[in-house]
Amino acid sequence: MSADATAAAPPMGALRRIRSLLGGSAGNLVEWYDWYAYAAFGLYFSKIIFPPGSATKQLLDTALVFGLGFFARPLGAWLMGVYADRAGRKASLTLSVALMCLGSLLIAVCPGFKDVGYAAPALLLGARLIQGISLGGEYGTSSTYLSEMAGRKHRGMWSSLQYMTLISGQLIALGVLIVLQRTMAKPDLDAWGWRIPFVIGALLALSVFWLRRNIDETGSYRAVENRERGKTLWLVLRHPRESLTVLGLTAGGTLAFYCYTIYMQKFLANTAGFSKDQASEISALSLLIMMVVQPFYGWLSDKIGRRAMLIGFGVMGVVGTWPILSTLSHTHDWNTAFALVVASVLIVSCYTSINAVVKAEMFPTEIRALGVALPYAISNALFGGTAEYVALWCKDQGHEPWFYIYVTVVIGASLLVYLWMKDTRTHSRIVED
Repeated sequence: MSADATAAAPPMGALRRIRSLLGGSAGNLVEWYDWYAYAAFGLYFSKIIFPPGSATKQLLDTALVFGLGFFARPLGAWLMGVYADRAGRKASLTLSVALMCLGSLLIAVCPGFKDVGYAAPALLLGARLIQGISLGGEYGTSSTYLSEMAGRKHRGMWSSLQYMTLISGQLIALGVLIVLQRTMAKPDLDAWGWRIPFVIGALLALSVFWLRRNIDETGSYRAVENRERGKTLWLVLRHPRESLTVLGLTAGGTLAFYCYTIYMQKFLANTAGFSKDQASEISALSLLIMMVVQPFYGWLSDKIGRRAMLIGFGVMGVVGTWPILSTLSHTHDWNTAFALVVASVLIVSCYTSINAVVKAEMFPTEIRALGVALPYAISNALFGGTAEYVALWCKDQGHEPWFYIYVTVVIGASLLVYLWMKDTRTHSRIVED
């Protein structure tokens, strides 16, 4: 018996549904805080962990490790996706946050290059690979959990919690950075203060580990027979179109997200000439706006459809990327830079707010977590995880505008997918309400 033919589980009460949604998304927030703390503090620990060299070279090494962590995410997506489809969404979410705790602790105690030589970047890479495995599973499982828990009428709005908490995690990481910048002496922050956020992340992950042990399992998962769950071969043989669609729709969205949010802090400091403090402030305030608009965009997708939102992102991303980045590279005015960064995150929010639910709605219950996680993780590793490295490589070669063209072309390729695909709001395979 398939999930589509299985009777829906009894309706869940509104308060219980909201409690489960908030419980699942709280863990997502901590996972992404731990992941983004690396990017937020890369400007500081790059000169401690990596061999001596120019600031751009050390940032390039930092970005390389950041990107390699992404290539562990497909492995995590496969392992955790299969585990989530077989053992349950709740079990997978609990395991993923435990692994993230371990990775953060390893970064917090990582020795410097002057103390242990190349063992320092090797240990950092090992920690990031553990976090990559954790996050590879977290995305697919949390997307599936929120989408299955949300209910049909407001699925777009509630599933937007996935990126709302993702952005919140990034925002908190930047907030910790700003607080430390304002309260610590610069030599102390450079020497050891950058370790503080990773200690905070490990402690938060430990607390969420206990929180996730008490959330409800989804009705969709409980309705499917054990023998039907988590068969990897099914994903390849039975759902090739859906898997390729996830790959294609993710490419432009994830590249734009990492360009406009993760890399933007370094772009403002390393290219536009803003101070580290100014770059952090602009990034944090723009992320705050981005976080706030996620539920509204998700609600809008419940009214006009998911496909319309994705097409809007694709068109605006193709038209706006070059003007935004090229203007930012030459401006030294704080207000102008802030307005341009806000414009960019409002554009990419058309993708981020609904990308989780779009993918979850494509697959039947018994393969949903794996179907969401694995194609996404592959595309994310290829385009999102390498975004900073490609950008810094182009700059190091003296051709930074090449990166603007690259982002525009990849968004354009995803736009073709958006034009071709069905609207998942009206073709959803999530059966419970």
